[in-house]
Amino acid sequence: MSGKGILLGAVAYTAAVVDIWEGIKDFFNEEGCSFDFVLFSNYEAQVDALLAGFIDVAWNTNLAFIKTDSKLAGRTRLLAMRDTDIDFKSKFIARKGSFDSLEKLRGKTVAFGSRDSAQAALMPEYFLRKAGLTADQDYKALRFNSDVGKHGDTGRSELEVIHAVLSGEAAAGAIGISTWEALKSKEADLESFWTSPGYSHCVFNALPEADEEMCKSFVDTLMRMKYENPAHRRLLELEGLKQWVLASRDGYVQISEAARLLAYVQTEEIQVASK
Repeated sequence: MSGKGILLGAVAYTAAVVDIWEGIKDFFNEEGCSFDFVLFSNYEAQVDALLAGFIDVAWNTNLAFIKTDSKLAGRTRLLAMRDTDIDFKSKFIARKGSFDSLEKLRGKTVAFGSRDSAQAALMPEYFLRKAGLTADQDYKALRFNSDVGKHGDTGRSELEVIHAVLSGEAAAGAIGISTWEALKSKEADLESFWTSPGYSHCVFNALPEADEEMCKSFVDTLMRMKYENPAHRRLLELEGLKQWVLASRDGYVQISEAARLLAYVQTEEIQVASK
């Protein structure tokens, strides 16, 4: 714990992030848990800050967690996550009636989001590989690497994927389930023809040697945010959840395998198996 309480790191992928964390800061301090935050422009800088001990807790994407864990030999401490971070999925979309399986993408152009977006690049490419399709061998990968460093948080690259499919530049594209849910009622010509197995998204991380009292205080205070409270609800809705839940490693096993298989991390072995 930093000298004046818990210092949390988050990435400023949109201006609303400031409002969210200012509100959470006020809530924590009102609850008697000394808390402050610092914003980073990218997740790689945030990972480095956590590893250096500059921040106590990092609000990480799944890929940022994997990168942290790969440098800590699988010992990263998972604290909490959103209810919406559990069973997250990727979708392959195309014009209606175009495809009914991943195999049919052989020889086609497939659009992916930013290379550091788990939902729109890493996991879709991984599932294609598991289906026997390798990028630029069995299909042409069209990549939209916008906002690299934000790990897909801005959603910009997924919108570029959608445009590529609608324009015919790509036969199909990969996006996250939340983007699809926002899109499906607006774009009648598109359909989701394949949905991935579930995996976990964002998570609060701390170092393995993090102070037990600090971790408990952080989690206990976070869990006191209630959707039924209008003041809390505003912040929870801005952050895209109804309830904070305890974190588990279970949903990160496939992401770990994907990051290793597709060389998204530099270490030879990533240890994130469920404990």
